[in-house]
Amino acid sequence: MELLQVSPGRIHRLFEERTLLPARVDGVLRVPVEFLGDTEPLPELKGTLVVLGDNHFTDDEAVRWMLTVEESIGVSPIAALRAGRKAEVRRVAQTLL
Repeated sequence: MELLQVSPGRIHRLFEERTLLPARVDGVLRVPVEFLGDTEPLPELKGTLVVLGDNHFTDDEAVRWMLTVEESIGVSPIAALRAGRKAEVRRVAQTLL
């Protein structure tokens, strides 16, 4: 989490709040760089991650979904969020079970 320049404790709080989600890569927890703005997590990300959690997605499943092209929106959900399409992404996320 060198890009955010915050303490490990703050990182764990961001995970607990579902402001950020890590994925395990080769046994190490990592946060996709796409989830980050300049110095903070993307603000649009938290609500979407909460919706996915409410739909019983594990952290790994949520990260995978966010990074994979979603046919119904034509791009990955994270790309759509970065393009300002938050409502569309959340509508799709709400339909997932």
